[in-house]
Amino acid sequence: MKNVVIYSIAFLFLACTGKQDLSPSETSKIVVESFYNKDNETLKKYTTPEGYEGLKSVQDLMAAGKSGNSNFEVLEETTDNEIAWVRFTTSYEENPELFKLLKIDGNWKVTQQGAREKGPF
Repeated sequence: MKNVVIYSIAFLFLACTGKQDLSPSETSKIVVESFYNKDNETLKKYTTPEGYEGLKSVQDLMAAGKSGNSNFEVLEETTDNEIAWVRFTTSYEENPELFKLLKIDGNWKVTQQGAREKGPF
């Protein structure tokens, strides 16, 4: 009985930790799907405050009538220490999209690009 309790506690601990170190591409996919499926709790978790506000402000216009499988495909990804750029396509949009990500507390988060900031691609 004692072993069952110990194994149960160990299993719960491992199950609760989950996958914490997502790549920039994995984070981008989560953001895209939560944006179009209007899962704002998840969207907020994987974006900076500026990124969340920017995406939220256009969500109703861009996400109308679009949901389901994103068919997310990374075209290019580059990482330079604490900044990453991911260019990708989805079934939601005809043209490729680009996300800038920042590494904050060990996790990648999508943020807004500056007004004149251009990505590396």
